Amino acid sequence: MKKAVFLDRDGTIIRDMVYLNDPAKIEIFPESYEAIRLLNEHGYIIIVATNQSGVARGIVKESVLKEINQIIADKLKEQNAIITDTYYAPDAVDSGSFNRKPEPGMLLEAAKKYEIDLKNSWMVGDRMTDVEAGLRAGCKSILLQNETTPAIDEGFGRPEIIAKDLLDAAKIIIKKGKK
Repeated sequence: MKKAVFLDRDGTIIRDMVYLNDPAKIEIFPESYEAIRLLNEHGYIIIVATNQSGVARGIVKESVLKEINQIIADKLKEQNAIITDTYYAPDAVDSGSFNRKPEPGMLLEAAKKYEIDLKNSWMVGDRMTDVEAGLRAGCKSILLQNETTPAIDEGFGRPEIIAKDLLDAAKIIIKKGKK
């Protein structure tokens, strides 16, 4: 079984542009490169799991979403930071979709496909829905607190750790993985 780090996309790997629909506006956080590379070097596969309700709302074209996801993966790969796969939920917020976080569908689907040991894996994101999806899938979760992070919502499970950014989270995951 493989160990994985599931990553939210917007606000975690890239700046959250709110319904990003223009590949020219992708802004990968500088620390994302080192963070993902370090996790790769320590045996973690990286799976992106991102809610993208802009598709259901007609704001983001699904073809453009796929292009954006591929550009992000390609730019990271240029720096030896490898994303194994990207899953997205194009569903509306109120759709009840099992794939839309806080539901664990994307994580469970990836776990089955890549033979991931969920107990030894992590979910990292900047929203409580990310934390909750990880917990529901059986992972440990880290909440990133940045300029777009809403307050911790008591309606969700608590993150195991709060980190300042993805690089901080990666270092914590690696340290905990050595114990």
